[in-house]
Amino acid sequence: QVQLVESGGGLVQAGGSLTLSCAASGRTFSSYVMGWFRQAPGKEREFVATIGRSGGLTYYADSVKGRFTISRDNAKSTVYLQMNTLKPEDTAVYYCAADQRTVPATSASVYDFWGQGTQVTVSS
Repeated sequence: QVQLVESGGGLVQAGGSLTLSCAASGRTFSSYVMGWFRQAPGKEREFVATIGRSGGLTYYADSVKGRFTISRDNAKSTVYLQMNTLKPEDTAVYYCAADQRTVPATSASVYDFWGQGTQVTVSS
């Protein structure tokens, strides 16, 4: 079992940057693949980025590739999402999630634990 708490969301102008953090507690953080997902009003939850247990493997949605960077600090039990060049279409609630399998996955259905989410709003 692991508990996840996101922070760092807020209101930012288009072109700006934000860094989201997700702090984990409970079972050993380094044993989980971590992912970020987002959900805009009226839309399905969508994959944003994922990172392997050691941080060596990362995958991104095409919509954020080159603008967002996922990273993790296993000593701090925290995963981050650095978001640059934000666009209004990035507006959503952002969730972090933990997966007990060994390979990073882009499907929300395989993730076992979820945080409560943090709102990101990008104004035009």
